[in-house]
Amino acid sequence: MKKNILLIRFSALGDVLMTIPVVYALAHQYPSARITVAGPPLVQGLFERLPENVDFEPIRVRDYSGLRGIYRLYRRLANLQPTHICDLHDVLRTKVVRLFFSLFSRLPITHIRKRRRDQRRFLSRQPKTQQPTVFTKYADALRRLGFPVDSTLFVPFPVVAHKGGIGIAPFAAHKGKVYPLKKMEEVVRLLAERGQRVYIFGAGEEEKAIAENWTRYDGVKSMIGQLGGLAQELDFIAQLDVMLTMDSANMHLAALTSTPVVSIWGATHPYGGFMGWGQDINNVLQREDLPCRPCSMYGKKTCTQGDYPCLNGISPESVVERVMLFC
Repeated sequence: MKKNILLIRFSALGDVLMTIPVVYALAHQYPSARITVAGPPLVQGLFERLPENVDFEPIRVRDYSGLRGIYRLYRRLANLQPTHICDLHDVLRTKVVRLFFSLFSRLPITHIRKRRRDQRRFLSRQPKTQQPTVFTKYADALRRLGFPVDSTLFVPFPVVAHKGGIGIAPFAAHKGKVYPLKKMEEVVRLLAERGQRVYIFGAGEEEKAIAENWTRYDGVKSMIGQLGGLAQELDFIAQLDVMLTMDSANMHLAALTSTPVVSIWGATHPYGGFMGWGQDINNVLQREDLPCRPCSMYGKKTCTQGDYPCLNGISPESVVERVMLFC
């Protein structure tokens, strides 16, 4: 029987994007296997660019609420006729889906090990040492399923044509990850004064309004609402000289290209395992002199100092200096 490996990862966006190098390697190492990724529709265009033995099943989890909804989700996934199942999410919804598969089939099933205890130790101990990355955890789950992979085989998405310019993605899901917007506006102003073309990325009306306000500086353009989805955004980023991001989904999107990425880290830490694919620690901007940092693996906690010195203590001039290394 031909192997059909079902991979499940419904959110968050950055974590879904982090599956791509691993799925790419899996597809190349097992070309006779069919790989089906069940994930959010937003990323479908990216997975369609992977090898031909990769399929994508778009799942809107809001359509499957409650136990009956999860059972319907299980039935939909079961109709894909998987021979192996790997849960790369491991949340309540996917745990129940796994339970249904266990009850009604004898299929091999594994799931990601998040190692919450190790994460708590990482936050409380100094000095910080590199933790297993999410890529490693995904690969470990596949190894336990019987499909060891070498995720270093991933090849960044190609550049169609070099456009040049600087991309900036100044937003993130949590305040502990966002470089203060007044300081970021100063970064934009300083880059514009140097004659650089600057492109602002984001999503939603609030972020769009902020970005459009910054377009009053010469050479600054908002890309919010101008591109037709993540696949087109990736193509645009791939043409740039450099991309400046937070610890955010945009960092992971940019990391799938050959464009250098400069990332700003506040409440979180790049050694926590969530740094973008193949990123250089030398291109990370962070405060390493604060005993309170990192205070969170995901940036959700309220700052105990009150004013986020981990972010406010990074000067716009230092950000511009690092970005200009690539221009």
